[in-house]
Amino acid sequence: MRLFGAFRLEGADGSVAVPASARRLLAYLGLHKRAARSVVAGTLWPDSGEEHAHGSLRTALWRLRRMRQPTVRCDGDSLYLADGVRVDVDDFTRAALRLTAPTPVPDHAPPPLAVLESGELLPGWDEEWIGPERERLRQLRLHALESLSVRLTVRGCHALALEAALRCVAIEPLRESAHCAVVAVHLAEHNVVEAVRHYEAFRRLLREELGLEPSARMSRMLPRELTRR
Repeated sequence: MRLFGAFRLEGADGSVAVPASARRLLAYLGLHKRAARSVVAGTLWPDSGEEHAHGSLRTALWRLRRMRQPTVRCDGDSLYLADGVRVDVDDFTRAALRLTAPTPVPDHAPPPLAVLESGELLPGWDEEWIGPERERLRQLRLHALESLSVRLTVRGCHALALEAALRCVAIEPLRESAHCAVVAVHLAEHNVVEAVRHYEAFRRLLREELGLEPSARMSRMLPRELTRR
């Protein structure tokens, strides 16, 4: 099941058609793993009365049961995805958390940059329960891209390290730690002029947008005489 980008359920033979009323149920369980029926009904149909919401949930479950492959299981009052359903958000989360772990696995190659560039979570969906998940994954993506840039810099893979750092800057242009990662890559390549140019561009942006200066930590990355005051 793919939740980054347009919702898609894929089987061995290609895309699987999912009734519109059941997509939200699958997406919710894909993000929350297991939930009580009452919580699911109240979250997915918040403007309906309790009885109507539970009826809508029963209808969605009935439609899913008519599909050839099982997607949702019931355990008493709990609902959860069937064992065979993989979710792209889980793959992304595992890769990102592995990158940001304080003690990385020795000699474990970092994941390809493409794993961290999965697009927006369910674009166009405006349900309230999606907002916190979007922000959680956005923050995780930012931290993972910075960590990936640092690890690639250490390995001497400067082009890929710069790509990861610049991708982070593109997502959040005012994030200083992302700009620090860009400067660090330039310095690792001994491209001091590029490092100073990027620092000064960020400094101007920060002044224009927030009236602030880069932190002392960032300023100390460069020789004092090379940064204009």
